[in-house]
Amino acid sequence: MANRKTLFAALAALTLLASPALAGAGGNGHGGGNGNGGGNSGGGNGNGNGNAGGNNGNADGSGKSGASHGKSSSAPGQVAKADTTTSTTVDTTAQVSSVTKEKNIHAKLGRLNSLQRNINAYMNSKSKKFAGIQAFVTQSAKAKNAQTAAATAAATAAASQAKLDDLNSQLSALTSLTPDQIAAMTPEEQAALPGQISALQADVAAQEAVVATDNDAADQAEADAAAAAVGTDPAALDAALTDMANKPVDADVTAWAQGVLADKIDQAAAKLQSTP
Repeated sequence: MANRKTLFAALAALTLLASPALAGAGGNGHGGGNGNGGGNSGGGNGNGNGNAGGNNGNADGSGKSGASHGKSSSAPGQVAKADTTTSTTVDTTAQVSSVTKEKNIHAKLGRLNSLQRNINAYMNSKSKKFAGIQAFVTQSAKAKNAQTAAATAAATAAASQAKLDDLNSQLSALTSLTPDQIAAMTPEEQAALPGQISALQADVAAQEAVVATDNDAADQAEADAAAAAVGTDPAALDAALTDMANKPVDADVTAWAQGVLADKIDQAAAKLQSTP
């Protein structure tokens, strides 16, 4: 008989494990707690295990100690689930906000979405609505190249001046020798001194001419860069955008256009440099 009771208790436990819903319905903290003796106490434990919130039966049938265990084991799982849900909600909100912002700017652009076309469209477009932007990008490309040329010319002039300064320093060192210093030289050095001074004077004169030429070139390049910059200011961009747009142009639209056009201007500048 004892073996049969043990077998029934084991089958009850397996049934509860295989069917959590039945376990939840049956485990009320009283079912197995009434048993007296070892066999019935085992049945009480079966019901307690099936329901996390139920009571594990004790030998005396009180069935209270298991309740605290059931609650404490489920609490961490619930907290972890809540934390995960919160984190996921925050990340999803940020992604939705980013996507919404991108959709909003493109909805405001209207015809200005065409600014994303390739550089060949900028250089060759015959569209009247595109003419203002085309002129702005082309002129900005020319201004960029002119600024690069001006910077190169200024660097060349600075290098020429540095060379002249070095020649003048050498000439000054020779022409400022005292009689005692000349007397301390070997006869060969004293004989070569006049020729060295004459050669340096000639080098200085030639370098002064180079410096003058390079300075003139730098001045001209700077003037060319200033002239090329006309029509590339923010007011010119706003006018070109307004002429092309079929929707209001606000600060967000202008900022977006500046970011797109910066790359187009670089490409146009490179294309102009490579064109004979």
